[in-house]
Amino acid sequence: MINITVNGKPHSLDVSPEMPVLWVLRDVLELTGTKYSCGLGVCGTCSILVEGKALRSCVTPISILNNKEIVSIEGISEINKSVQKAWEKLNVPQCGFCQPGQVISAVALLNEKPSPSDEDIDKGMSGNICRCGTYVRIRKAIHLAASMRNESENEGGL
Repeated sequence: MINITVNGKPHSLDVSPEMPVLWVLRDVLELTGTKYSCGLGVCGTCSILVEGKALRSCVTPISILNNKEIVSIEGISEINKSVQKAWEKLNVPQCGFCQPGQVISAVALLNEKPSPSDEDIDKGMSGNICRCGTYVRIRKAIHLAASMRNESENEGGL
């Protein structure tokens, strides 16, 4: 049995230890917001948060995450509303396919660097591919999310 917590909900799963986390989320738990794209862990579309850091779920066996807490795109608003609000305000997505991974990676970046520079954003998001090329809007949204988050923290919470 594999024991994980996903978006605050505990699960005991009888799955192969080698099954990629992506397929556990999508096929077993029916959380389909995390997307499959390259299957090699290079594009970032399948990103999830594990202990606040972005992780590529398409190449990560579920056994590595036994007894860990996972946040998928479905649970992201519970831990960071500012990124989603900034994405909506600046109309970041074009086709939207890569956006769950982009949002997850932006949250991980802001966990590490609450007020990132352009260089920090470019470096932190460099592993995420957007075929539509919305990188400029993504960068602006991360800056906006950081300022919204900082303002909210100064006012007493998110």
